[in-house]
Amino acid sequence: MGNKIFIYNTLSRKKEKFEPINAPFVGMYVCGPTVYGDGHLGHARSAIVFDLIFRYLQHLGYKVRYIRNITDVGHLESDADEGEDKIAKKARLEQLEPMEVVQYYSNRYHENMDQLNVKKPSIEPRASAHIIEQIEMVKKIIEEGYAYESNGSVYFDVEKYDQSYAYGKLSGRVMEDLISNTRELDGQSEKRNSYDFALWKKAMPEHIMRWPSPWSDGFPGWHMECSAMGCKYLGEQFDIHGGGMDLLFPHHESEIAQSNIANGNDPAKYWVHNNMITINGQKMGKSLNNFITLNEFFSGKHESLEKAFSPMTIRFFILQAHYRSTLDFSNEALVAAEKGLTKLMKANETLQGLKAGAKSDFNVEELKLKCYEALNDDFNSPILIAHLFEGVKWINSVNDGKAQLIQSDIDLLKTLFSDFIIDILGLKAEESNSDNNELVDGLMNSFLAIRQEAKQNKDWATADKIRDELGKLNIVIKDTKDGASWEIKE
Repeated sequence: MGNKIFIYNTLSRKKEKFEPINAPFVGMYVCGPTVYGDGHLGHARSAIVFDLIFRYLQHLGYKVRYIRNITDVGHLESDADEGEDKIAKKARLEQLEPMEVVQYYSNRYHENMDQLNVKKPSIEPRASAHIIEQIEMVKKIIEEGYAYESNGSVYFDVEKYDQSYAYGKLSGRVMEDLISNTRELDGQSEKRNSYDFALWKKAMPEHIMRWPSPWSDGFPGWHMECSAMGCKYLGEQFDIHGGGMDLLFPHHESEIAQSNIANGNDPAKYWVHNNMITINGQKMGKSLNNFITLNEFFSGKHESLEKAFSPMTIRFFILQAHYRSTLDFSNEALVAAEKGLTKLMKANETLQGLKAGAKSDFNVEELKLKCYEALNDDFNSPILIAHLFEGVKWINSVNDGKAQLIQSDIDLLKTLFSDFIIDILGLKAEESNSDNNELVDGLMNSFLAIRQEAKQNKDWATADKIRDELGKLNIVIKDTKDGASWEIKE
């Protein structure tokens, strides 16, 4: 089924059939975090989106080399190539070594990814460990005549590049837009044009992170790291380059320009971008006091949150929207996601003990095809989830004795749910309240046993009272031919 995948390519602005350059090998590079602060919902969305793609391609039998970098140097205060390196700034404010900051926030990021059940990438390179590769790439671009040195810094000549190539083809911007929408800023006089971007920056005396180069003691420009590391680990052209929509310009646009000059071609065949997250319709930002870290979501310790939300609830919430659509957070949306996830996981538990019937009232093979079709259509996770909930209805109907499935169809449904819920969507049973869950299960089994004994003794009043009292707690008792089951009413 892998030869039927269609991916929306940001470069062509249309869905294209996925045909890896060197199948069955797939090279995928995704821009990871800049580790100078705690992870937030935007970090989670990008990680989960590309985790889904990684998981699905592996499920189909592709050998995937997934690169997700860590930016630990060269990310300045703005895209204008000015200001202070954000890692160095954090280190100066907290009186730490820059790599202490990097290690601290890298550890926290990895903890969050583990909580969200995001698989580890094949390789996770750091910008600071690939300075030599970046310097060599800058040299190539200078040799080709598309970069110039100025006061120890090196800049990419965007205007010259645009004469032979098309700077802006990924984002849809044209040179006229760049000229009219940029202005000379303080400290940018060393550039020929304000829209030229840095390949190497000379470090000021107070700048902590610096390396020797043919031009100065300094550090690489932000865009250079991904070009150099992508080429090192995936070759001069690979299959998928991904990241958030905010990276489309100037980061990915500049990567294309650098790679065309240094390597003679675009770095990637397919460009995949996940859309942004808003909070109650507003862009997430600290100035609006709606910037919520993942740890705050998990603990509930933020004034915008009504309660804590588990990592799996966050993951399911993100997967409920297509990756190219804007995702709006609200407490109500997360509560709904929490209920939906509980229902899905409960149905999967029920499925494991489902009794076979003499016939099948549902077409499980057709459901399987629908699930694959959903993900083959640009990894459409919300459509996949809708199909899985169709299966949930079947499971509950069979469990209630209102429908039947033969054993082979039950086995197929078990495989289907395991493949898509556990392996591909990456959802798993919550672990944080496992002790409480065992206690509740034990208490409920005791209530059901007492009620069953009352029914056997024809003590209908006691049996009904147990059922009614549990009903007041939103616990529904379902009588079946094999005894009784219970569930929490939504």
